[in-house]
Amino acid sequence: MLDILIAAALKAGREIMSVHAAGPHVTYKNDCSPVTEADQRAEDVILAALDEFFPHIPVIAEEAAANGVVPKTGEEFFLVDPLDGTKEFISGKQDFTVNIALVRKGMPVLGVVYAPALKVLWSGHDDIACKVQISDEFEQSDVRKVRCRAKPTIPIAVISRSHCTPKTEAFVAENGLIDSISIGSSLKFCMLAEGAADVYPRFSRTMMWDTAAGDAVLRAAGGITLDMAGMPLRYEFDESDEDGLANPDFIAWGAAP
Repeated sequence: MLDILIAAALKAGREIMSVHAAGPHVTYKNDCSPVTEADQRAEDVILAALDEFFPHIPVIAEEAAANGVVPKTGEEFFLVDPLDGTKEFISGKQDFTVNIALVRKGMPVLGVVYAPALKVLWSGHDDIACKVQISDEFEQSDVRKVRCRAKPTIPIAVISRSHCTPKTEAFVAENGLIDSISIGSSLKFCMLAEGAADVYPRFSRTMMWDTAAGDAVLRAAGGITLDMAGMPLRYEFDESDEDGLANPDFIAWGAAP
C-alpha cells in the first residue's frame, strides 16, 4: 500500500508544480479559504489511484468534502489533503505539501507527506519513518530512516506561520521554548519526526486531513500527538456533527513530554 500512496503523491506533486510554474488562479470556498486549480488536479489524481487500488476503503478528501461529498466511514478510511499550505503556495513559498493518510480504529497508521517544491517526501508506517529525496523527474532517491530525538534541555518549538495565536505564544514562553521555527503545512510534524524540532503546539482550527499524514509519520518516528486531555489525538468522524472533521487543540511531541 505504501508504494501506491507514494506514487499517487508524486503524481499529484507533478500536477501542483505544473500549476505553480504557470501561476495559480485563486478562488475561494464558502468558508473563505483559498483554493487553486492545483488543489483539484492533485486531488483528482489521488482519488483515481485510491479508487483503482483500494475501492473498498472510504476516502475523505478536502475538496470533495468542501462540495459536500463525505462518505460513511468504518474502522478504516483514507484522509487526503491534496495541497496543504495553499496560502504558502499562492504566495510563492515552498512549504506546501501533499498529504495522504490511512486511519484505522481512530489512529493514523500510515502516512505520506510530500513537499514537491522542496523535493522531499516523508513516510511513516509500522514504526518506520523515512525521509526520501525526490529528483527533478519525480523519482525517489536517497531513502533514509528518521527518528525523533530525545528531548533536549531547551526544546525547539515549531509553529504555524499562518495560524500563530496568543495562546501559542504563551505556551512557548511558559515552557521556556526559547527557539522556535515558523513554517507552513504538515512539515511541522516532519521536522519533529526527523529531530529538527521537539514540540508543535496547535491552538487554532485544523481539519483531520491537515494533520493525519504528518501525525502518522511522527508516530512512526517515535513521537506522539496529544489532545488537551493528554490522550493520543484520535481521528473519528462524527457524522452527526456538522463540524465532525475538525480536530481539537493539540500538542505534538517528538519525545514524551
